[in-house]
Amino acid sequence: MIERERRRALLLAVPALAVFAAFWLLPMARLVAVGANGPDGARAYLAVVTNRNYFSSLVSTALLSAATSIATIAVSLVAGIFLQRNRFPGRELLVSLMTLPLAFPGVVVGFMVILLAGRQGLIGEVTSWLFGGKVVFAYGMAGLFMGYLYFSIPRVILTVMASVEKLDPALEEAARSLGASTWQVTRDVMLPALMPAIISSGAICFATSMGAFGTAFTLATQINVLPLTIYNEFTNYANFPMAAALSIVLGLITWAALAAARQLAGAGVAAAG
Repeated sequence: MIERERRRALLLAVPALAVFAAFWLLPMARLVAVGANGPDGARAYLAVVTNRNYFSSLVSTALLSAATSIATIAVSLVAGIFLQRNRFPGRELLVSLMTLPLAFPGVVVGFMVILLAGRQGLIGEVTSWLFGGKVVFAYGMAGLFMGYLYFSIPRVILTVMASVEKLDPALEEAARSLGASTWQVTRDVMLPALMPAIISSGAICFATSMGAFGTAFTLATQINVLPLTIYNEFTNYANFPMAAALSIVLGLITWAALAAARQLAGAGVAAAG
């Protein structure tokens, strides 16, 4: 009986294993092989730290992604708690509008940043009228930060709202009955309970920003991020081995961030419980 169940489970796992091998394992193995078969061999994987341009691109990407994650969590935490705990006319419409950017691809987000902060953008026109000079920042890292923030906030807000909904109000009431202020309740009760959601959504935000390409490509004038570096190596210089090696490095970094977040979120769940 047990042997039959094992065979059945193995049989059911075959389609999943086939899809995993065809669409992930084999392409990744091919990518690793291409990266190691260039003129530099396996040393190509170290180029991201030995080559000044690649290293600068990596650092810029990591710092931008970290800044995006921190700003996104700060904004989404406040907005998510408020929207989940308060009912007012137009709330559902507001939530739907705040999650609207999920429907836009990166190119559209980049175009919207240009319309807002580009050479002919709204911010430039207003600052020109007020101060006599245009403020233009769409084509640099500040513009890219705005774009990443735009499509990251909706994802995190939805996660925060779902987590706030599951909080036990009795714990907050007990803290208040013991004399805790609103800030103390937020700091000592709500934030520890929300920490797994904050960590996991922050890691997803970081990983998404690390690999985002469409927005960066649309705004790319004064931008040096790793996805664009990979694109240039692949299309402009036909340096396939280096493009493959940099892709693997980028993937490993984002995987490490997500793996660390899973460990921390698990520890957070245990602590909250």
